[in-house]
Amino acid sequence: MPSTRRATLIVVLSCLLLAGCKTGSLGGLSPSGSASASAAASSASGAGGAGRAIAVGAGPQKKYTVQEQPAAGSCHYRYEKGEPLEDPACTPGAISPAVTQANLASTICRKGGYTSSVRPSTSVTGREKKLNAASYGYTGAMGEAEYDHLISLQLGGDPNDPRNLWVEPADPGHKTSQGINNRKDPVETRLHTAVCAGKVTLAQAQHAIVTDWTTALTTLGLS
Repeated sequence: MPSTRRATLIVVLSCLLLAGCKTGSLGGLSPSGSASASAAASSASGAGGAGRAIAVGAGPQKKYTVQEQPAAGSCHYRYEKGEPLEDPACTPGAISPAVTQANLASTICRKGGYTSSVRPSTSVTGREKKLNAASYGYTGAMGEAEYDHLISLQLGGDPNDPRNLWVEPADPGHKTSQGINNRKDPVETRLHTAVCAGKVTLAQAQHAIVTDWTTALTTLGLS
């Protein structure tokens, strides 16, 4: 019996000195497993970057199809100083896998043609807009509301992912019969300019606009 205990003690001491044991019959020692878990947690934390991860859509398609929208009445507008904001549960945003920080020069920052080359036809978006209006309970004139890409195409937003599109009502004070004219569009343009000039990264611009487009420029020091 004493010799058995001595043998066990020697094995345990050897394990501790070598620090290579994994979970097993010797008291659950697992130094190497703990190191792996720690590295994985660190990697996951770093992947989060400036905030929650943004979904990745299907990207540009040769032929777009009408996408299913959230159930009627399930989405609710928020308002910031009177400006309409999307429902994050229905419209959290989605990015295109075809646009990356490495290929900006050949995609969104190239002169002319990018957004028009990836934008779905109105025969598709027109039907989606009506369905999405029902999702949000929008009852105003359709001609006064924009079927908006939360992350705009010029910021690498996915062209036809339902998570990236919503019926955006007109700004407060907007006069009817004047068509679509909202304050979000100039914000998108300024962010696009900043990304292409290297003042902010693509990811920073995308995160800022999905968080709150009304504060995106201030958040990034561009106001």
